[in-house]
Amino acid sequence: MKRNELAWQSKLVLLLTLPVAGTEVVLQTQRWAMQEPAVVVWTLGLSALLGLVTWKMRAATPGAAAAGTLITANLMYSTAGPPYSPFHTALIPVLAVSLLAFGATRVGRSRKEQLGTAEERKGRRAAQIAANLGMAVLVSNDAMQAWLINSRLSEQLTPATMPLATAALAALAEAAADTVSSEIGQVLGGTPRMLTTLRAAEPGTDGAISLAGTLAGVMAAGVVAGIGMITLRGSVTMLWVSCASGVFGLFFDSLLGASFERAGWLNNDAVNFLSTGSAAGMALGLMALVR
Repeated sequence: MKRNELAWQSKLVLLLTLPVAGTEVVLQTQRWAMQEPAVVVWTLGLSALLGLVTWKMRAATPGAAAAGTLITANLMYSTAGPPYSPFHTALIPVLAVSLLAFGATRVGRSRKEQLGTAEERKGRRAAQIAANLGMAVLVSNDAMQAWLINSRLSEQLTPATMPLATAALAALAEAAADTVSSEIGQVLGGTPRMLTTLRAAEPGTDGAISLAGTLAGVMAAGVVAGIGMITLRGSVTMLWVSCASGVFGLFFDSLLGASFERAGWLNNDAVNFLSTGSAAGMALGLMALVR
């Protein structure tokens, strides 16, 4: 099935994430303006700056940069807490994901252009940003936090120590792992193999993995998980759960790619969105077990 025939899935991903992020940003801005006005200033200012820089570096289209700004602001608000500082919010993990993706997409670009798998020079689209980062928004918003408290999975500590923060971090770790694994694997991985059959495949084939690409993805997940643990003032449990869940999501992504995407039932945005969701779900399950 042609890509444009599945474009509705990309639109659905946008519809599921951006309205939630936008509503949360408006409500959180009003709330923080009354409690800690400084939080509003550096949240909106730094998220807008990140979006502007991303656009100027041609890593994202204008629409994608705007979507990234909204998502970053939402994640910063949902993880802000004493001591109030932008460096103790989700800003740093999001920045880590962005830098890892930016670097990985530019490794061996000429080779990727020959394969026809290189990212568009104008940068990522809004749907791609929402597919990679949107799940972190959905699992860290007010409604989900209220459910978590009522379900007694949380001890009502600071947002950064709650299981939902770990789930959001796991989603970010998976997003980094998926991008780095795919981009590095195409250049350094040699002949990849299908996850479902272990048969050799062409580089860039949906669902095909390589040892080098997988190791690079695992390292990327570890980097994001480690940075998140430090900046969000989490525990070692947050580190290993978010990293392990991110790696789980990486393999789930390949499984969806080898099956539903190759069959023409899912497009890449839907696969990425579901894969980050699998990482977040795994993290919540693991956090429930270790509590």
